Amino acid sequence: MISINTLLKIENCKEKGIFLQAINGYTDHIHCLISLGKDQSISKVAQLIKGESSFWINKHELTVQSFSWQDDYFAVSISESQVEKVTKYIKNQEIHHTKKTFDEEVKQFMTIYGWNIFNT
Repeated sequence: MISINTLLKIENCKEKGIFLQAINGYTDHIHCLISLGKDQSISKVAQLIKGESSFWINKHELTVQSFSWQDDYFAVSISESQVEKVTKYIKNQEIHHTKKTFDEEVKQFMTIYGWNIFNT
C-alpha cells in the first residue's frame, strides 16, 4: 500500500501546484515543509493537504471511525539557509518524539521564539 506521505507528495500536491519538500508525522500531528507559490496562501494549502489526506485515510479505512483533522494549524516561515535542517527535523519525527511530546515541543518553541497563539 502507498503511504500517505507518498500519495500527498506525488499525486495531489503536484496536481495542485504545491511544492511539498518534506512531510512526516507522528501519532497526533504532521509536519510539512512547503514552498508557497505567488498565488497560494498558507490557509488554502493547509486545507488542501488536510482534505486530501482525510479522504485517503478514510478511503483506505486506516481508522475505525471516520477521520478528520482539527480545524487549526501552525505555520512559520524559514530562511533558505534552514531548509536542510528543517527537512532533517521533519524526516526524524519518530526519533524526535521519543524524547519529547508534541505539547512539550510547542511550549518550548513558544518560549524560545516568543510565539503566541492567535485564534481567528
